[in-house]
Amino acid sequence: MRFCRSDRRDAIRRQDYEMNDVAIPDLEPGIDHYAVMGNPVAHSRSPRIHHEFAQRAGHRLRYHAILVARGAFAEALKAFRDAGGKGLNVTVPFKRDAWQLARDGLTVRARRARAVNVLWFGPDGAVCGDNTDGAGLLRDLEYNLHVPPLNGCKLAILGAGGAVRGILPPLLDKRPAQVVIANRTPERAEKLAWSHAGDVPIRACSYHGLEEEATKGEFHLVIHATSLGLTGKLPPLPDGLLAAGAVCYDLSYGSEDTAFVRWGKRQGAAQSVDGLGMLVEQAAESFLLWRGIRPDSRTVLHRLREELQSLEAIEPGG
Repeated sequence: MRFCRSDRRDAIRRQDYEMNDVAIPDLEPGIDHYAVMGNPVAHSRSPRIHHEFAQRAGHRLRYHAILVARGAFAEALKAFRDAGGKGLNVTVPFKRDAWQLARDGLTVRARRARAVNVLWFGPDGAVCGDNTDGAGLLRDLEYNLHVPPLNGCKLAILGAGGAVRGILPPLLDKRPAQVVIANRTPERAEKLAWSHAGDVPIRACSYHGLEEEATKGEFHLVIHATSLGLTGKLPPLPDGLLAAGAVCYDLSYGSEDTAFVRWGKRQGAAQSVDGLGMLVEQAAESFLLWRGIRPDSRTVLHRLREELQSLEAIEPGG
């Protein structure tokens, strides 16, 4: 497998760098370089977010978006680190790969999630990893949206993929009354629920099983975390899932309301919102880990809202 550092300036100007499996952009000496790696990655707002953070904090850095072929993440990480890169954000489908590569330098959050979305490199070449997805979600809910405390509430999570791994432990720490994970293949949801069994009752079901769950008490918070958010579609959801004052939260975002946000509004949710705030807040957590300063996330979020005119719905974490 061959990695190239292209001299072609037209390639450097692109948001995606692809030659064979991956190509690492030329990293200018004398400046700190960071990147997001994923597949796809052309949609990523992370370069825009981190450059805004850096400008407001008075830090000098460069942030790249790098397209990585499936199966090539380990080689891409090594190439970026060897080229002088300081840290990485990781988006789909490589969060589990990142967790495996950072086994000797994982934070408690990453160990609980068994998935990593932010990496940095130690002076001895060690690869360290954290998961800021859950922290980003909670900060958006509490700091930006002022959602009522989750203690004693009933939560439903739609999906059982990598995004859910990052948000589930911090949600459980808030001591909800119970959590239900619904997924197209309930076996996958059951495995995830079993791995997080503890003081908070947590159950799994199919999407069709949500109707029966709703008869046991409507949900105060429903989080959509499936890949269908990328396509503008929804899982089959029954009516009557929401309690009075309920909040619907889509981890995807777009220039217009996502399908799930529209569903939540039709169902009478008190708030039905997308995940742009989570994207910005998890990025702020990454910036804090890398640079030792928490950036002004709220101002950046407001600016992004104003700029988001023509994007299709995309998954956060990139």
